[in-house]
Amino acid sequence: MSKELIRLRDCVMSYGDEVVLDHINLYINDKEFLTLLGPSGCGKTTTLRIIGGFLSPTSGDVLFDGVRINHVPPHQRTVNTVFQRYALFPHLNVFENVAFGLRIPKTERDGRKVKLPEGEIHQRVMEMLSVVNLKGFEKRPVSALSGGQQQRVAIARALVNRPRVLLLDEPLGALDMRLRKDMQNELKRIQQEMEITFIYVTHDQEEALAMSDTVVVMDGGRIQQIGTPEDIYNEPKNAFVADFIGESNILNAVMVRDRLVRFMGKEFECVDTGFGEDVPVDVVIRPEDVYIIAQRSSAMFTGTVRSCTFKGVHYEMFVDTPDGYEIMIQDYNRFEVGTEVGMIVKPSDIHVMRKERVCNTLEGVMKDAAHVEMLGGVFECTPAEGVEAGAKVRVEVDFGDVELTDDSSDGTVGGTIRFILYKGDRFHLTVRTEEGINIYADTHDVWEDLDEVGIKIRPQSLRISRMQ
Repeated sequence: MSKELIRLRDCVMSYGDEVVLDHINLYINDKEFLTLLGPSGCGKTTTLRIIGGFLSPTSGDVLFDGVRINHVPPHQRTVNTVFQRYALFPHLNVFENVAFGLRIPKTERDGRKVKLPEGEIHQRVMEMLSVVNLKGFEKRPVSALSGGQQQRVAIARALVNRPRVLLLDEPLGALDMRLRKDMQNELKRIQQEMEITFIYVTHDQEEALAMSDTVVVMDGGRIQQIGTPEDIYNEPKNAFVADFIGESNILNAVMVRDRLVRFMGKEFECVDTGFGEDVPVDVVIRPEDVYIIAQRSSAMFTGTVRSCTFKGVHYEMFVDTPDGYEIMIQDYNRFEVGTEVGMIVKPSDIHVMRKERVCNTLEGVMKDAAHVEMLGGVFECTPAEGVEAGAKVRVEVDFGDVELTDDSSDGTVGGTIRFILYKGDRFHLTVRTEEGINIYADTHDVWEDLDEVGIKIRPQSLRISRMQ
């Protein structure tokens, strides 16, 4: 059983009113390759910097081998970092770049400055150059190296001090696709050979799945799911993870009972249990798990091929069903645009997930009998019985009742689209208001990420109740 090396316990990182990390709890084992995966702004680099000692959490504990290290500076931690920009010294050759940290005198507990002997420096540098496959390059100027070779120099320089943990902040982002794939294999090999802990930050799902022992998916400063690459891909916990990790068909559904789910107007057998009866859920079906069959009479559902694109190892097709759904399929066989096809899905390939929410639930304050203040604005509402002016209230709004306009000044409040999830027959949008509050909207209109929008809600769509 692996030994726990690092633990983040209830860590919060905030800048004024902005919460960047929201009560993060995470442990990392010795000799583990763990990846922090998520979109820009999700908090993954902040988490890495807290582990490295470059930031101290606003609250919570950082433990290393069971010892609290919140205020231990970076140079006193047995941790090194490799950044996306390699920060190599252009005036030094490969050998001297790797040796740089070893030449800095170490301060002993009694205050004495101790230098490593030149013989030991030479031995350790050559050992690291061998590990990263750069033996024979030691006298070459770093400016004469390729991007992949420079990355290896940066890794060797970080490893030569023999840290117990190596932090890697999107280190392959500047490389082209072929070099990135080569370096993925190299990093995994180096980690296994050195037997140290790697903590890797990326927004690239393929990188995370290819290299990691454990993947931590983050969004909005929170951990969404922790698991092996196989678990994350095959058993996503929510719609965000399913959408972020690979391609997915994500559909609104109702769990009729154990092993029976209803979506697209039909009931299908599945293998999931424990959700209850007639409970709203989300269903995930991966494109490679939808099978096209010739006998349409035997199909679970039918449709017409709208597009077919060759992707190298398979064809990616979008099929429109008669009831307005769009299904993505990946198949080794090509079906011409306009072909009517039948489709089947195995019960084991229908993955059922609990919904994170079934409507918007917001907090507000009654201004008067017909107006409620929320989301940074004042909305007209139908009179709420027994709720007086000044009372704190809970406001529920269905996703389909949130109207978005393309002019932010045309709404009661303005916001920015932060996440778009296609659910087969509609888009489910996350809109961040100017007050930093999320509101969710279902729409058939096509929007782009980061579009500025106005938000309108009809008075009769607000369900208001007094907060207990």
